[in-house]
Amino acid sequence: MRTPQPLSLSLGRSLPGLAATLAAVLVTRACSASSAAPTTSVSPSDPRDASAAPGWSAASTRVVDELPFTQTELAAFGEPWAMTFLPGAGETVLVTERTGRMHVRMPDGILREVSGVPSVVARDQGGLGDVIAVPGGGADGRYPIYLSWVVAGEGTTTGAVVGAATLDLTAARLDDLRIIWRQHPTVDGGGHFGHRLALTPDGRHLFVTSGDRQKFDPAQDLTGTLGKVVRLTVDGAPAPGNPYAGSGASEVWSMGHRNPLGIAFDPDGRLWSTEMGPRGGDELNLIEAGGNYGWPIVSNGTHYDGRDIPDHRAGDGYVAPSAWWDPSVSPSSLLIYSGEAFPQWRGDALFGALSGQALIRVDLLGDRSVSGDRYPMRARIREVEQAPDGSVWVLEDGSPNRPGRLLRLIPR
Repeated sequence: MRTPQPLSLSLGRSLPGLAATLAAVLVTRACSASSAAPTTSVSPSDPRDASAAPGWSAASTRVVDELPFTQTELAAFGEPWAMTFLPGAGETVLVTERTGRMHVRMPDGILREVSGVPSVVARDQGGLGDVIAVPGGGADGRYPIYLSWVVAGEGTTTGAVVGAATLDLTAARLDDLRIIWRQHPTVDGGGHFGHRLALTPDGRHLFVTSGDRQKFDPAQDLTGTLGKVVRLTVDGAPAPGNPYAGSGASEVWSMGHRNPLGIAFDPDGRLWSTEMGPRGGDELNLIEAGGNYGWPIVSNGTHYDGRDIPDHRAGDGYVAPSAWWDPSVSPSSLLIYSGEAFPQWRGDALFGALSGQALIRVDLLGDRSVSGDRYPMRARIREVEQAPDGSVWVLEDGSPNRPGRLLRLIPR
């Protein structure tokens, strides 16, 4: 695969159009819904060379029983989903819960519930989702953030949205919350919202993952954003220069995705994503402009009802995964590590595994992934983040009967 065009790594601190407001149980069950949505046939249209052979099978990643880290429990939450560290505020971390609650954990361990959080449709995999803080924010204790959640559509339909807001840390309150992007179309069902968020390293663009909502065909339909990765301005408008703008799909950066649940930039500005496959076929993908990743036409997994799906193969016109897992591990998140605490992990991908109940590390070499390790955690891992000191913080998946712990990992 060819690498995407380089991104500037200078830190953008001004967000045009947002100065006034910025100075908004997943993947736990089988996914076998049929599609009732209209389909616009799209042939493989990847403008890059898609003749490369599929990536390596990561199902045999080495299981490391002697963990290279120790774990310390810092807090517990009902159904945690995402977290973000507030810039310049040490170990102050913002945590979302699927049910619609948000907390800020202060460096001294005190938990404060945040007010002003939007109402959410908390059903099945839907609810309050991702949250990211804008780098360079925090003047006068006010932090620009983006967050995602699920809202009701017409009738019984639902869809994900992305909002922008300002966190007043002193008051533990969200101010100036407004929706800047909506997943479309809204559809029935409660799965595969995706709605993970990432800002480009230069702060100029916002990427959003949008799952196929268990409807299959819309991932190949450019009249909507289901099964896509979208690229927006920081105000939520379609970003200039997107690859499908001429066809009317002005938001779309890449297509043919099932349920991308992690998204992150590596130190060289390449965008990576983890994606949950069907029965098997979980993926780590290098996300490139105009790439068609094949779902539901090709996959290295099979349908839950046993029907076969053609595997990725060289020359099929679709972008094959960089690495793939069969049996499934259910990737839930993604971090490209850049800290000092674990120098042996620097530049590697880390993600939580739900069904795999593990923290998984994958070696990245430029635009390729080459090997990896699996660290058993004896719990479903929902989220992975890097703290300012380079320690790794993970959120266990929670349920009404078992809260999810927030754990801090430091070298053994």
